[in-house]
Amino acid sequence: MPERTEKAFKILNNMLPPEVLNRVAEKDTSQVFAGDLAKLALNGVFESLWTDDRIDLRTRSLITVAILIALRAYDELAIHVPAAIRNGATISDIEQVLYQATGYAGFPAASSAATVAAKALRAAGMLPEA
Repeated sequence: MPERTEKAFKILNNMLPPEVLNRVAEKDTSQVFAGDLAKLALNGVFESLWTDDRIDLRTRSLITVAILIALRAYDELAIHVPAAIRNGATISDIEQVLYQATGYAGFPAASSAATVAAKALRAAGMLPEA
């Protein structure tokens, strides 16, 4: 396995839960439609971007969360919010990104993202039940 791929898997192993990591590692063969998406994510995103040390993982995660809020990509956001915490961000950091997003991505996007983020954090045991 190339060095960059190994580094990407090490980062992924720390930031993603096993069920998501297995899909990226192509251990999950249940996806019969668009099955190459995990491979594209590994090669085009995680190896290319997440292994670049010019931006630390915490900052990279917060940028990713902000972009996903703006795109209203809530399925991905549910994965990346807990990943951001695993990469060193705090709950307060995530809240500040949500607040910032209200001004630039719009209140509806940020409000929906807050709901998704809270649910994902609770599911990961990172946020107490309301």
